[in-house]
Amino acid sequence: MKDFIILPDVTCDLSKEIRDYFNLVDYIPGYVHINDKSFRTRLDWTEFSREAFYKTLANKKNKVSSATASPEEYYQIFKQYVEQGYGILSMSLSSKISTTYNIAASAAKRIQEEFPESHIYCVDTQRMSGSFGLLVAYACELKSQGKTFQEVIDWLEENKHRVHQMGPIDDLTFVARRGQISTGKAIMGNLVGIKPMGDSNTDGYVTVLAKVKGIKKALDATVAYLRKMATDEDQYIFIMHSDREKYALDLKAQIENMGKFKKVFVSDVFSGCGTNIGPGMVGAYFLGEPITADLVKEKETLIAAIEEGNNA
Repeated sequence: MKDFIILPDVTCDLSKEIRDYFNLVDYIPGYVHINDKSFRTRLDWTEFSREAFYKTLANKKNKVSSATASPEEYYQIFKQYVEQGYGILSMSLSSKISTTYNIAASAAKRIQEEFPESHIYCVDTQRMSGSFGLLVAYACELKSQGKTFQEVIDWLEENKHRVHQMGPIDDLTFVARRGQISTGKAIMGNLVGIKPMGDSNTDGYVTVLAKVKGIKKALDATVAYLRKMATDEDQYIFIMHSDREKYALDLKAQIENMGKFKKVFVSDVFSGCGTNIGPGMVGAYFLGEPITADLVKEKETLIAAIEEGNNA
């Protein structure tokens, strides 16, 4: 193996700025189906603009779904790099959320049978979107620092449950259509400005831990939560948003004003994850202590962060 490539799927939601910064050279796209048409999901807006995509999602008359690359597509991409002498560190969003990891693992097995000397390892990140992307970024940085294939794998497996997220959902209507809450609660939540806020459990699903009223309080609580939960000041913070750029930039400014983190990036939630997240989300992603069972500590910390804001 002359070198290895880090190859995530498109649901890592890393903008070109982030990919260039961390030297991520490739990723595996998927598909989004809108009514009777199919499009490639990519880490850009070449197929449609951000505004057009999320407007399409918001219209309940449209049927929108996503799909991963096929087993044959994974096989062909893996084969391309193996034939060039590269090892492959494949990274996929949580296997609890998607079949992507299983497809990648199946393609890797097929490659290893055909090329016994190949080096392929598939990581089930048990994360999605920004939390997945943060792991990809650290893997790329470790590789740039000269860490070996196995050292990067070991770090990912040891640290994937340390990635947290926090932030509000602005538009609950889409969430209701996915069956997460009742339509009545969604409409009432939107009318009174209630913002559900949550962190990811060990499977990668976001669990609502508390609710606040108003976007300012939600962003303030996000910053307070980050301050309490982030274990390392010398780390990267990712902010992802689904058509809420103003909120994302406001959150970025607040976090940068803390003056304690290495660098703060902002990225869109692109069409691969956006199809399932919907419009109206903004979240910060960072490293902390390992996620606790049933998110007990996370809930206590968020409630304390909200109270801190209320008393300020």
